Amino acid sequence: MQPEQYQPRLTWAGHAWRLAVMLLVSAAAFGSRAEYLWNEVRWWFFLDLALGTLSYTVIWWRRRHPVAVTAFTNLVGMVSATSLGPAALSLVSVSTRRRWREIIPLTVLCIAASVVAIEFFGTPAEADDPVLVQFAVTVAVTAAMVSWGMYIGSRRELLASWRARALASEAEQQAKVQQARSMERARIAREMHDILAHRISAMSMSAGALAYRTDLTGEQVRETAKTIQETSRLALNELREVLGVLREGPGDAEPEEPQSGLPDLNALVTEARALGMRVDFTCEIDIDALPPAIARTLYRCVQEALTNARRHAPHTPVTVHIRGGVDHGVDLLVENPLPVSAPATAPNPGFGLVGVAERVALSGGRQSVTVSEDKRFLLHVWLPWQS
Repeated sequence: MQPEQYQPRLTWAGHAWRLAVMLLVSAAAFGSRAEYLWNEVRWWFFLDLALGTLSYTVIWWRRRHPVAVTAFTNLVGMVSATSLGPAALSLVSVSTRRRWREIIPLTVLCIAASVVAIEFFGTPAEADDPVLVQFAVTVAVTAAMVSWGMYIGSRRELLASWRARALASEAEQQAKVQQARSMERARIAREMHDILAHRISAMSMSAGALAYRTDLTGEQVRETAKTIQETSRLALNELREVLGVLREGPGDAEPEEPQSGLPDLNALVTEARALGMRVDFTCEIDIDALPPAIARTLYRCVQEALTNARRHAPHTPVTVHIRGGVDHGVDLLVENPLPVSAPATAPNPGFGLVGVAERVALSGGRQSVTVSEDKRFLLHVWLPWQS
């Protein structure tokens, strides 16, 4: 992580306490030699204050030009005691970047500038101290400032990495929630399509018979009307069950999944035959032995296949063949001849076939739609025995 990425933006309070520390360091350094400079070398007294003011101005650009500012304040600090405050802050600041190619040269420069300042620009009182003692103190103080700066930089980078990780985790969680919502919407859309398309196509066929058949007796009209009424009631009930998944309040209905056993498939085929479809249904497996998820997918595939045949190829015979085993999986074959006016190519898949493909894919299966040379439409679905 680059230092610019984890350096915090300073507030007015941050600027204030840093300025206070710099003034304290400068005052302590300048106070020890102010009387001597005023009495002996007065021009140096004013030069010291002028260079210190310049250092206090330059220090505000320490983050934009850390190496240049640190080098300048330390070099000026050789002749200006008031510049020691900005020099110390700039060295700590550049150490927070934790780049050794910057820290090592500047640390050597700081120590050398301190030694030169004491030996050549110090007061007589400062020159009386042993050189080794002065050098040891300078090295210790410089090492402490560099260590403190590196600790601050390490802590800033750690906090920045935690913030970045938290933001990434939050973004990932939001993406997962959005994906879950999309999947749930798709699941509800498939359920509503399967239910409404099946029931409404049945009602449309019955209503079409009433509209175009003029030879129906009164009893036949009543029976057809009852069929439409019963089909619409079933559609409303099943729609209510599907929409129940959208309710989360206490006391709301919990929708039940459609029964997946063989009686449901038989009832589905019987209902299609009652609506006038010619369905040849063959099942060679024990559907009760299938896992519930696979059985539900198989049920919906058969339902959608019959709905498509009733909608796109009415009055044509439909063959539904289910076969397979534990080792092989489940094969569903639905075949019907295309209408005479239909093109000899596979029709563009609508939402029904798209929904079937999504269901099959979620269960780990495969689906294919083909049209044979003799103009027969074939839907082939393969499902694994275990989900």
